[in-house]
Amino acid sequence: MDLQEKLDIITKACEDKKGIDIKVLNITKLTPIADYFVIVSGNSSTQVMSIADEIEEKMILAGSEEIIKEGYQSGRWILLDFNDIIVHVFHKEEREFYDLERLWSKEEETNNQN
Repeated sequence: MDLQEKLDIITKACEDKKGIDIKVLNITKLTPIADYFVIVSGNSSTQVMSIADEIEEKMILAGSEEIIKEGYQSGRWILLDFNDIIVHVFHKEEREFYDLERLWSKEEETNNQN
């Protein structure tokens, strides 16, 4: 399964569970930890957990074997690591507080100036 197929499965799973403001960030030039971040929000802890469950289920069905999951019990910020794609499923309040999109775009601007 190539990167685009993985991204398609992940974003479709987010959409299926009514994920809010789905963002796909290419971080290839910024860090060696992954090629992409996918960031999505839910309105409640239940929805956040449901989105994470759907992503995990669809990726396993597609043949993904390596999944690292963190933060599931709190349902506020769940991280799913698929090696080349890291998915951040946020409760909307946590997403606003941590603002990863701003953090990583600022980093990209800094790197582009060098």
